Amino acid sequence: MSSSGPIIRILVVDDHPVLREGLSAMIAGQSDMALIAEAENGEQALRAFREHQPDITLMDVRMPTMGGIDAITAIRTEFPTARIIVLTTYEGDAQALRAIKAGASGYLLKSMLRKELVETIRSVHAGRRRIAADIASEMAEHVADDELTARERDVLSYVAAGNANKEVAARMGISEETVKTHMKNVLTKLGARDRTHAVVVALKRGIIDI
Repeated sequence: MSSSGPIIRILVVDDHPVLREGLSAMIAGQSDMALIAEAENGEQALRAFREHQPDITLMDVRMPTMGGIDAITAIRTEFPTARIIVLTTYEGDAQALRAIKAGASGYLLKSMLRKELVETIRSVHAGRRRIAADIASEMAEHVADDELTARERDVLSYVAAGNANKEVAARMGISEETVKTHMKNVLTKLGARDRTHAVVVALKRGIIDI
């Protein structure tokens, strides 16, 4: 592509140096793009965004210190027009939905970078939204589902870590009855048979993370 138009200035955020190098090489191969800054966690990303105000930010989801979704929220709070593309290894529809709700304009699996990254960057830069087809259909499938509340997600996270109801109650400072009520709601919302099944479903969909 000719570089007659404006150069798309890009910030790359990922905690893996090898992936940042790969992205840098792909961007360097495009005459209409330039890598202007890198960060390895959400806090660095926010600082780098303030300093450089890139046209496009490529954002990993799972990072230490501050993860990608919190970073997207923080950046978009300060810069409502920020255009952010999430890069992830993870296909969970709930995680994708959280990223889009936080303000992401694109959602791309790392396995598809070679084929789709460049066009996704150009598309999002032009003001369009790009979500990997598989994830978009998964999101559509669950669009009518009741979302878990923050409290229900917390309970399920403790259960996923192997805690019994009594331990969950103690950790959260609530009664055991309340834990049971939350778990009953979780099973209904996720269409799960039991606690273990609920954890499996929630992990697959990116509702919780361990």
